[in-house]
Amino acid sequence: MFSRLSSLALRNVGKNRSSLKYITTLTCTKLPRHAAAATNYIQQQQRSYSSNNTKQPTEHVVDSILDHATYERVCVETLDGLNDYFEQLLESVESIPDSDLAYSDGVLTVNLGKHGTYVINRQTPNRQIWLSSPTSGPKRYDFVGEASGVTGKWVYRHTGESLHELLQQELQKIFESQKIEMDDLPYGGR
Repeated sequence: MFSRLSSLALRNVGKNRSSLKYITTLTCTKLPRHAAAATNYIQQQQRSYSSNNTKQPTEHVVDSILDHATYERVCVETLDGLNDYFEQLLESVESIPDSDLAYSDGVLTVNLGKHGTYVINRQTPNRQIWLSSPTSGPKRYDFVGEASGVTGKWVYRHTGESLHELLQQELQKIFESQKIEMDDLPYGGR
């Protein structure tokens, strides 16, 4: 009985080792005879070995002010505007070989050759727009503005910077001779 319960205790501690910070010693003690008391004892021991890390897992809560139909409309207008802008930009500049633009099914992919690839896509379950940038990495943008979607912009919560502001800054470094202005695009900030 003792060996069966001690192996159960070790298996349970082993399962939860990812949440454990350090285990310095493991002492074997005689477990109570009754199975219910032994289970309670094991659970108490697991809690005593648990991490002191107070950080809780990050949980994203969908709190968009936009209803589904308005979100879809705002996303389409934003991505269409960005697609048109990138199309004109890539046609006017010949200094970036191997550049390519693709827009399909809510995903805008802008390949800028040696400068990397930008991917901008809608994330309907979260009512966000996600950006993957070769310069600044991944970001998730929430719509900030009127619930009607008439005015507003896509903002990264951690910095308060808008999608269009970030793109404008990063693209200006790539297209040095071209003036990058995204303020007039749909939901660009004006």
